[in-house]
Amino acid sequence: MNLVHTMPITPVLIGPLLACVRLSFRRTVVVSGCALVLALAIGAWTGALGSIGFRVEYGGLVLACAVVPYTARHRAALEAAGARAREVARSTQHLILRPLSRDLAGTRICTRYHCAAPESDIGGDLYDVAVTPYGLRVLVGDVRGHGLEALRLTAATIAAFRELAYTAPDLPALVTDLDKRLTPELEAEDFVTAVLAEFGPGEVRLVNCGHPAPLRAGRRVELLEPFVPVPPLGLRPDPRQYRVRLQPGDRLLLYTDGLTEARAADGTPFPLLAEACRALREPLPDDALDSLYARVVAHTGARPTDDLALVLCQPAEVPVPLMSSSTS
Repeated sequence: MNLVHTMPITPVLIGPLLACVRLSFRRTVVVSGCALVLALAIGAWTGALGSIGFRVEYGGLVLACAVVPYTARHRAALEAAGARAREVARSTQHLILRPLSRDLAGTRICTRYHCAAPESDIGGDLYDVAVTPYGLRVLVGDVRGHGLEALRLTAATIAAFRELAYTAPDLPALVTDLDKRLTPELEAEDFVTAVLAEFGPGEVRLVNCGHPAPLRAGRRVELLEPFVPVPPLGLRPDPRQYRVRLQPGDRLLLYTDGLTEARAADGTPFPLLAEACRALREPLPDDALDSLYARVVAHTGARPTDDLALVLCQPAEVPVPLMSSSTS
């Protein structure tokens, strides 16, 4: 009897329990069968097969081993359903964030989207372009949060931009219309940071709603900070437009905070101006964006922990001059 107490069979249940959370239905059945045989072997070795205590424990083990395979099947079904949902969300996001590398209204537009969550590929960064009667308009934004809710707000923001970009007479009016359209879609703590650009002859017009400043690369590299800070969409922004002259060969980089908030292992921030200066020397815009992302990964030492959207705009068929990293 003492041996029965010192070698109970209840711990044998650990194997089937672990199997049901890691293995398939069939493999869990095999592990459960092995557990039952092992328990009988323990009972025979200890001489406890005929004891009431052993019978009670073994009965519980049989019941548990009968249930855990179905738990494994249910868990596998949930994982498969989750995988299908993620695949649908990933496909939806790829349809919403159309990859671009083409000339639009005399400007070369190239885009990249890198999600911080490779298992879902669902993030809250967004971009879109529209060739309107008022010129080429570009939107880059960042929805607060991640997951399916962020995807819903991303879709709502892009849908609103695609509808309103063609009718709003200027960027301040477009921002006002976007804010009115999105506010009913947002919860109390939701918002969307955004920068909108409108290209005209020799210039770009900008409205920045709480978003990282665009970067102009030409004879020098500089951030195009807004003169007056404007709150994000959903927080009643008072849009202020500012104009920036573009020289032949200038490039305009729009991006999300995955670029500015990238950190090395020791906390060192990504040196945006210096690295952008080097990356944007690449003659082809696609190569320039690839080089910039590679530099981010090299700096962080791993995949960035935040989503990152990049949009590079360059007047077509114009050579790119050499650049320095001066911001003066």
